[in-house]
Amino acid sequence: MRPEMRFTPIDFASWPRRETFTYFSKMAPTGYSLTVELDATKLYNAVKAAGCRFFPAYLWLVTKDLQRQPEFCLAERDGVLGWFNCLTPLYAAFHEDDKTFSLLWTAYDDEFPAFHAAYLEDKARHGARHGILGKAGEVPPPNAYTVSCVPWVSFRHFAVHSYGKQPYFLPSVEAGRLRQEGEKRILPLSMTVHHAAADGWQVQTFLTALQRDMDNFRSFL
Repeated sequence: MRPEMRFTPIDFASWPRRETFTYFSKMAPTGYSLTVELDATKLYNAVKAAGCRFFPAYLWLVTKDLQRQPEFCLAERDGVLGWFNCLTPLYAAFHEDDKTFSLLWTAYDDEFPAFHAAYLEDKARHGARHGILGKAGEVPPPNAYTVSCVPWVSFRHFAVHSYGKQPYFLPSVEAGRLRQEGEKRILPLSMTVHHAAADGWQVQTFLTALQRDMDNFRSFL
């Protein structure tokens, strides 16, 4: 089922994170990146056996596990701070002809097969359109967050910090090329987080859940 996007304002006065948020957003604006290597062997094998594509499986799993924690769904709308109940993956569609890319997005669905089908439909309808936004006449929804990959490079580290003057608190996630080590397939994964939104505890909780779901992906097919 595709969840309906909702935005819930935060009661700032009673929010346990209010001082941390103020410090890292107003006094010392700070973001951080870290890169880990995940074992994607079981995920890769399950996806291939099912005749699915790896990239939408990656998009779905990352979105599924990020949105379980409200800290990764933090946003400001019309000057109001709050949480989205769900996230929409915003990803890059590469164009082989001129080596540029366009941004596409596919609404999250609780069921992976439905999301996979919607992803393939978006790619078929909009994947060849050039320009920064791949869907003509549309803009990404407010709960869209950046999640993509650099499929040509199996990096050890990748970092992006570009908050500018925008009150943007959603995370961004970037994967590298799968690297084979013996019988294992290793996925480098970089995550950039606004420190006002989340700390290391939330990051490790997400990464633990992501590895677990990658290992048990057959249950989602």
